[in-house]
Amino acid sequence: MRLASIGALALLAVGCVARPVGDLGRAAPSFTHDTAMPVAGDYFARQRDEAVSSFNRTDGEEEMHNRIWRFLVAPHAKDWMFDSSVELQRTRIVAARDTGFTIERYYNWLRQTPYQSSRTRYATVGAHVQSDIDTLPTTFAAICRVIEIDRQRALALSGLRQGLAPDVAGDVAARKAENTASISWFVRALNYRFDSYDFALDNLLVETPHEQSLAVDESLRRLSGFVARASHGDFCDGASNRGGAARLTIPSRYHRNGDTEIVLPK
Repeated sequence: MRLASIGALALLAVGCVARPVGDLGRAAPSFTHDTAMPVAGDYFARQRDEAVSSFNRTDGEEEMHNRIWRFLVAPHAKDWMFDSSVELQRTRIVAARDTGFTIERYYNWLRQTPYQSSRTRYATVGAHVQSDIDTLPTTFAAICRVIEIDRQRALALSGLRQGLAPDVAGDVAARKAENTASISWFVRALNYRFDSYDFALDNLLVETPHEQSLAVDESLRRLSGFVARASHGDFCDGASNRGGAARLTIPSRYHRNGDTEIVLPK
C-alpha cells in the first residue's frame, strides 16, 4: 500500500501539466497522460470510494471522451479553461473541481490580448462560439451512442447471468457511473463556456461598443439551444444533426426602438 501511494504521488508530480495538443487541437499521444496518469488516477479514485471499472472502453466510449475533451480545455485561449486542472480531473488524480470555475477568465484573456483593433475581440468571440456550434452535433451523437452502449450492457447482463465472471455486474455499474460522470462534466463545461462568452460580450459592449456585437449575440442565441438540450440530457434528438433546435434561448441584449432600429447599450 505504501509503495502504491508513493508511486501514485510520483506520477501526480510528473503529470501536473496540461495534456499535449497536436494538429487541429486534438490531444497528442502521450504515455504520461494516456497510461501513467490514468493508472494513478484509478488508485486515487478508489481511495475516494469512487466507481472504477476494469472494463476496456468501446470504440464509442473512446470517441465520446475524445469529443468531450475539446470542450473541457481551451488551448487557443491560454488556459482560460484551467487546462492543467482539467487534466488532473480527467485522469481522476483529483476529484471534480470544475464546479468552482469562475466566468470572468475568458473576458480577462480577451482584454489582455493586444489586438490591433477592438473589433477583433468581437470576431474572436464569434469564431470561438461558432467553432463550438460546429462541433456540438457530432459530440451529442457520440454521447447518445454511449448512453445506448450502457443500456445494451445492462440488457446483456440481465440476460446472461449464467457463466459470467463474478465481478462483471460491478464493472457494468461502475462503467455506467464513469460514463454518467463524464457526460455531466461535459454539460457543466458547455454551460461554463456559454456563460463565459455571455459575460465577455456584455462587458465588451460596455468597454468597446461596436456593431459586430450583433453577430456574436446571434451566435450565442444559437449556442443557447445546445446548452438547453444538454442541460436536459437531450442528446439523442435528431435535431442535433440539424443545428440544434433551441428549447430555451436567451433574449436579445439589445433595445429596439419601434420595429427596426437596434440600439446598442451605452
